[in-house]
Amino acid sequence: MSSTSIGCLVAGEWRTDGPHVERLGPWTRDVVSTARQAGDDDVRAALDYARGGARAVARMSPAARAAVLDRAATAVAGQRESLARLLALELGKPLKDGRGEIDRVADTFAVSAAEARHIGGEVLPVAGWARGVGNTALTHRAPVGVALAITPFNAPANLLAHKLAASFAAGNSTLVKPPPQAPAVSAALVALLLECGLPPEAVQVLHGDGALGATLCAAPEVGVISFTGSAATGAAVARAAGAKRLVLELGGNAATIVCADADVAAAARVCAATGYSNSGQSCISVQRVYVQRARFDEFVDAFTAEVEKLTVGDPLGEGTDVGSMVDDEAAERVVSWVRAAGAGGARITTGGRREGATVLPTVVAAPPADATLVREEVFGAAVAVLPYDDFDDVIAVCNDSRYGLQAGLFTHDVRRIVTAWRELEVGGLVVNGSSNFRLDHVPFGGVKDSGFGRESPRWMIDDYTVVKTLLLRGMSLFGDQESV
Repeated sequence: MSSTSIGCLVAGEWRTDGPHVERLGPWTRDVVSTARQAGDDDVRAALDYARGGARAVARMSPAARAAVLDRAATAVAGQRESLARLLALELGKPLKDGRGEIDRVADTFAVSAAEARHIGGEVLPVAGWARGVGNTALTHRAPVGVALAITPFNAPANLLAHKLAASFAAGNSTLVKPPPQAPAVSAALVALLLECGLPPEAVQVLHGDGALGATLCAAPEVGVISFTGSAATGAAVARAAGAKRLVLELGGNAATIVCADADVAAAARVCAATGYSNSGQSCISVQRVYVQRARFDEFVDAFTAEVEKLTVGDPLGEGTDVGSMVDDEAAERVVSWVRAAGAGGARITTGGRREGATVLPTVVAAPPADATLVREEVFGAAVAVLPYDDFDDVIAVCNDSRYGLQAGLFTHDVRRIVTAWRELEVGGLVVNGSSNFRLDHVPFGGVKDSGFGRESPRWMIDDYTVVKTLLLRGMSLFGDQESV
């Protein structure tokens, strides 16, 4: 099959001459794309161009930025099939998941356009204090200048959309470092934005490894960094960045709680559908399901039956639910963790093996609480199901994790809902749904080693802008009489 050759976008030009790295499709086992790697000259040229470009983008009105993003929201729907196909080829993501991701890209562009129109400021109540009488103070949100977006492989299109669209909506110039596993779909999305009127000063694309990322993070021209990836890499980003604004989304090992009053059959269907989409390669994918002991066996049986209904196969197949993971190494890691849990006494009710980079959807019942499959982020097609007795105790067990991104809860008891919302150490709680649910216009992010900051255009624009204050001495919008 033919592969797609991808260049670096530097100073308004796609640079294709130079060293390239091949991407082997995890399902096809063929070269599906080749990405031209950025060198030192590219980095220097990109940083110089971004500094000047930031001034040009900042001069665009919010209405003009919004119009570009609205056009892109429409245009991306027209390229839904081709972009979903790229996701399938580069990542092994089933077409149905890829189409869903591209639909979310369209939503993200549209929401970012709306948020661009809402950027404003405040008139401050300075006359409420004696020293402020006779003066006026106003604020507005100004672009940071140059933003750096480092995107992950598991949702390369939508997370690029979040980072780049919000940054442009805020009036910044953005440097994009795509994941090495998905250069073609990343470049295609940037090209679409340019065709829709995104000025060349607003975006540049540099392909490379972790060393390139570290260089860009340390660059003094960069004012804000948005990174999605592992906790270890996030810590490296923070060290390289120094005193810069950071938005870090660093993964998790999401828990979902199923209470005795829940509809167990419905909970099993939802957890099966959301535990193995994208082969479980999502930071909020269902990883740990805690079921009240009285319903535990019932849930395990129902869940296993639902998981066994999933169709595993060619990601380009219309009926495929589960394709391949990102590579063989990732698949072997998941299977090895499952084997270790089994050796510790867990019951593997289905799956537990791989075929190349494809992990057959796996259910692990009652693993040891200290199993790696429970403690660390599995990021793969395996779900652990564990019993619990007391609701307060299961809250404590869920919190006994270095991660805290998002959780799910199945119950009809409003007291449990309020307790979980108050006590769970997570950034978000989904009630009568699993941990794996997200709306792109709702704030999303975590606590502890799951990072900080919130991804969603409105909240990201806060991170991509700075508050500038104007003080008008001797001019007051308020009364200036100092005493009665």
